[in-house]
Amino acid sequence: MYSIYKKIYKKIKQYDTIVIARHVGPDPDALASQLALKDIILKTFPQKKVYAIGCPTSKFRYLGNLDKIDESEIKDALLIVTDTPDKKRVDACDFLNFKESIKIDHHPFIEKFCTIEFIDEKASSASQMILEIVYHTKFKMTKEAAQKLYIGLVADTGRFLFPYTTPRTFDLVSKLIKDTKIDFTKLYTNMYIRPLKEIKFLSYIYSNIQVTEHGFGYLKITDEILNEYNVDPATAGNMVNELNYIEEIVAWGLFSVDKINNNIRGTLRSRGPIVNEIAANYGGGGHAMASGVKLENFEMVDKLIQDLDLICKNYNDNSN
Repeated sequence: MYSIYKKIYKKIKQYDTIVIARHVGPDPDALASQLALKDIILKTFPQKKVYAIGCPTSKFRYLGNLDKIDESEIKDALLIVTDTPDKKRVDACDFLNFKESIKIDHHPFIEKFCTIEFIDEKASSASQMILEIVYHTKFKMTKEAAQKLYIGLVADTGRFLFPYTTPRTFDLVSKLIKDTKIDFTKLYTNMYIRPLKEIKFLSYIYSNIQVTEHGFGYLKITDEILNEYNVDPATAGNMVNELNYIEEIVAWGLFSVDKINNNIRGTLRSRGPIVNEIAANYGGGGHAMASGVKLENFEMVDKLIQDLDLICKNYNDNSN
């Protein structure tokens, strides 16, 4: 594994201009790994030009600002893509503009689209992978980057509750805290503080969740409901982790109308059944127990729910 760390370091050292991208609809890990890597590269090589690109999201603005660039600024540049398994999900990026590219990703492999690909499905997060790269090379960590990576790790592990958390994860986090002396307790405020409208919307979710015969919990959220609570589809999707630890369900999903993209945005989670294989059948994907999918209409959602109910049945039968 060491050779891939060295390979990435050498390739970054080689280029004067570097662009860092991540997936559309970013979560904290995608943004944290992207923005922290930018900080780390600039700390190590102050003379380089490094841009973090993609559509901004106000919800995670506390992680840092994204850059706007034109083609003239990225001539002969290196592209780095974090937390993204397939080319179609890379945000705001034309691959024709780059000489070479690097992928740093912890999702199951979908396709090769970069010159160098560092994929580790056992890593808890892309943020953990950035930490691995730093600690195996001459990259220099900054306190700001450390804070971002900690947030990315915490978000993608569900505060170290998800099975992707390993002893290695704790070793890296412990070293990060010791080396940078970040006050990690203060970082949780930005992560978990919410406006009252979101708390009221969460109450709506709790009050209206449906549960299938075999323990798949779900809620179909219309555009009217989103407008009533003044929330967007991304906010709705981010609520999905709040449904963990409900005794009667073993897997669950939220399905929200996304009028801007003219589809239904589905976010899936599980405490046992493998959901990413079902999501892949509908053009989605992700981790075994944390996946996403975009569907054309609620009729397709109903078919997906039937398939997910079936895998819940199989899981329950095998568990019993």
